[in-house]
Amino acid sequence: MNTSNSFVDEGLLERVPRWRNYLEAKLGFRNHWYPVRLSRDIAEAQVVPATVCGEEILLKRIEGKVHAIRDRCLHRGVKFSEKVECYTESTITCWYHGFTYKWDGGALCDILASPNSKAIGKRNVKSYPVEEAKGLVFVFVGDDGYDVPPLATDVAPGFLDDDLSVHVAIYEVDSNWRVGAENGFDGLHVYIHRSSELVPNTQRSLPIGHLSDNDKVEIYDAEGSAKGIFDLFANHVSVWEGKIEGKTVVTGTKRVSEKPTRTTAASIWLPCSLRVDNFPDQDITQFEWYVPVSADKHLYVMTVGKRTADEVQRAAFEHEFWARWKPVGFENFNAQDIEARVALQKYYRNDNAWLDEMLIEGDTPIIKWRELCHKHARGVQKPEHM
Repeated sequence: MNTSNSFVDEGLLERVPRWRNYLEAKLGFRNHWYPVRLSRDIAEAQVVPATVCGEEILLKRIEGKVHAIRDRCLHRGVKFSEKVECYTESTITCWYHGFTYKWDGGALCDILASPNSKAIGKRNVKSYPVEEAKGLVFVFVGDDGYDVPPLATDVAPGFLDDDLSVHVAIYEVDSNWRVGAENGFDGLHVYIHRSSELVPNTQRSLPIGHLSDNDKVEIYDAEGSAKGIFDLFANHVSVWEGKIEGKTVVTGTKRVSEKPTRTTAASIWLPCSLRVDNFPDQDITQFEWYVPVSADKHLYVMTVGKRTADEVQRAAFEHEFWARWKPVGFENFNAQDIEARVALQKYYRNDNAWLDEMLIEGDTPIIKWRELCHKHARGVQKPEHM
């Protein structure tokens, strides 16, 4: 194996030049925004831990604003979270020797056990830019001095729209983030959902396979905008019967509906988010993130959004979320995705799996996603950053 700090053997990387950065990104991509917690889970003055791209951080809400610093004292490297000490609202003190830091910017402002140290005011524990949007706390994981881009460049288009009401749930999944992302964008994987209760619940049609028209898969890579791959299901050839030796053994669900239907589409966006239009039902959009935690774990951040014009519509959608979309969508339909990712991880935890896999024509959108990541990700998160 490579003796550098890379996770991946250099020989393997040389065999996939079109997406080697993607293969190397077990911990995700550096210099990007990631959702790490629900806003409602960080109360005023509360200190909350999170791990993103392998980096352990602490979050605290001060006068309504969330701040983030690395969960590691500069002095001897112990974690603040082992025993949180906040003697003032704006600071955190290491329980071991009293090194005290500002939440805003991370400056070493005092050392309780050595108040006259020349180190005071000279160093900063790493701090992270934070933004809140649609009930989520986003953290920018990146290099010191990096020109932090707007949050809009790292979320799927439409998510930040003012009239979009959003409801969220977060689950921890035992698989690498790339396994999660590819599962979400995989048109063939609809096969595993044929038994989901979401299908009769929404009276929708669901084939057992989607065959993408690869010439019509769109790539969005304009400078200064979100980078992604867009796949319109209207361009797919749907497979309704599964046959073995000429005999039909599995069938999809095909319904004729009198209500107008809008076309479903899937798109995937850097650094790790998916948008599915008109899903789980008409006029609803599902947004998902597969946030890297470690090499074999990711946060599955699921949201559903609907355009609402007033408080009455917003309240109705909130009731609909808790009564219908969370149990039928997140906890049933998407639970099947979680099961598949955990199974995939048993294979893809071995780096050689990315070369041994046997992709077919319907997997072309996944290859385009890997290539987009290789070309446009702002950096690869590596062990030395942890």
